[in-house]
Amino acid sequence: MHYGKIVSGEFISRPNRFIAQVMINGKEETVHVKNTGRCKELLTNKAKVILEEFPESSSRKTRYDLIAVYKNDLLINMDSQCPNKAAGEFIPKLFDGVTLIRPETKFGDSRFDFYIEAGERRIFMEVKGCTLENNGVCMFPDAPTERGVKHINELIKAGNEGYEAYILFVIQMSQAMYFTPNRETHPEFAEALKKASESGVNVLAYTSLVTPDSLVIHKPCKVIL
Repeated sequence: MHYGKIVSGEFISRPNRFIAQVMINGKEETVHVKNTGRCKELLTNKAKVILEEFPESSSRKTRYDLIAVYKNDLLINMDSQCPNKAAGEFIPKLFDGVTLIRPETKFGDSRFDFYIEAGERRIFMEVKGCTLENNGVCMFPDAPTERGVKHINELIKAGNEGYEAYILFVIQMSQAMYFTPNRETHPEFAEALKKASESGVNVLAYTSLVTPDSLVIHKPCKVIL
């Protein structure tokens, strides 16, 4: 998954979850933040950030999208739309003989990120992006997510109806010791994920190769539930 024109800047503040103030080339700019999560551990004072720049002639309200941030020397992509795009590119590498990849497919009361067919296999997959890291441990979510719990329960139902069910955590950085659900922030999500794994849902986590202008899903990461 690749971006267009990239520039760097220095984070100043985040007035609300949709925008931030960033110093770019000596000028303070209002930019769009492509992640509505808290991200407080990432967007710290004077953090170096990466932005995608768009032409001034476009109809956009802001000229820049904030897509990544350096946490010390570690570059973390924080674009919440990126994991699904990267997963769409990665699915043919994950499953042999893929003949169909259909995004945003309804099942029960939910809409899963992907429905996949590969030979006789019928697969539902939900994708979650992970940006929260602490001493090499990557966690999800960074805020309570009732929607995430609902998706997990629907994946269990899909498995019970004969589909293969997967939840893929795309770790939006290159380094991770292991992945684990953020039990402290949302214990209900952690319990639902553990129950799903015990019910046959495949819980996967992968690190990514992250550059200022790209993210590619790379290596499997140990999952501890």
